Amino acid sequence: MTLTRIPAFSLINAHMLIEQTGSATAVMEHRHDIRDIVPDASDRLVKALSEVDEARRRAEAEWDFAQRKHIRCLPFTDEHAYPQLLTQCADAPLMLYYLGNANLNAQRIVSIVGTRKITEYGKDLCRQFVKGLHDAYPDTVIISGLAYGVDIHSHRAALEQGMPTVAVLAHGLDTIYPAIHRQTAVRMLEQGGLLTEYMSQTPGDKGNFVRRNRIIAGISVATVVVESAIKGGALITADLAAEYNREVCAFPGRTFDEYSAGCNHLIHSQNARLITSVDDFLDCVGWPNPKKEDKAAPSQQELFPQLTVDEQRIVRCLEGIDSKQINQICIEANIPFALTSAILFELELKGIVKVLGGARYRLITSPKS
Repeated sequence: MTLTRIPAFSLINAHMLIEQTGSATAVMEHRHDIRDIVPDASDRLVKALSEVDEARRRAEAEWDFAQRKHIRCLPFTDEHAYPQLLTQCADAPLMLYYLGNANLNAQRIVSIVGTRKITEYGKDLCRQFVKGLHDAYPDTVIISGLAYGVDIHSHRAALEQGMPTVAVLAHGLDTIYPAIHRQTAVRMLEQGGLLTEYMSQTPGDKGNFVRRNRIIAGISVATVVVESAIKGGALITADLAAEYNREVCAFPGRTFDEYSAGCNHLIHSQNARLITSVDDFLDCVGWPNPKKEDKAAPSQQELFPQLTVDEQRIVRCLEGIDSKQINQICIEANIPFALTSAILFELELKGIVKVLGGARYRLITSPKS
């Protein structure tokens, strides 16, 4: 928390420093002799670490506030509570502040974004898409930004369906913006949550709204753009999602509709997959469609080659579920990330696993070991 208050640090440099020293605690313990650990530390970094008293006091005050308000402080290094999909992003927040009960590491997390000036067409899309997700996978977590338009209609559609929904805020948890959405936000505390990287007393200025888009893009396996003008935050989020190797889907609109121009552009430029229904979306992200009966003939398991011990461990991690994120596989199989990635690639070549969006993997069939 203290490191986030030191203006000399960029997020990427802060991550590198923590990796080099081993932990944020180690950074603080060696703030006066940081070059003993990081010989090439810049003069600017050395100076910044020698003047952390004010930043630490602010962090201590925020910790007290969080304890009083039952806010969960989730550091980047928390392998259980911190959203693991976000850890794949180089500019992931060092710290998140969270109020709510939704699982930020749920198997299925989908972001829905779009224009603040939503049309009736967009409202219908939000309701129908969320309802379709509920019918297929009612435990899907819906992510958006609590803003006017597509955001708030997506949150409310999820609440109506009894699905968890989380808002990523551009300010601290001591306030809600816009205030007119406070009632919806309160409902979300019992059926989802509110998430931010900002400490209390942080106003929601324009830059913060742009920055929070990367969390919306990085925390989910896919981003769905409902309606968007040719410029706006939704397209920024879609671009970020693509950079993070997430699936990006967009609903098309009529040629001359202002608030479909952005979606049509994403589709035309092949930066988003065209979807017109939940069925299209499920095909895009590789989730089995419960409505479609699997009529495929049983696999001839004896045709699979003998698996190594490590391959068997990874296969067991994937048995009985639809998909799992690579970081979870590493932890459960107790195999280093680089080796896990290589083994998954071999299993993919053998036709045993399939790679999905968001670095998730699904077992195609269980080979005999």
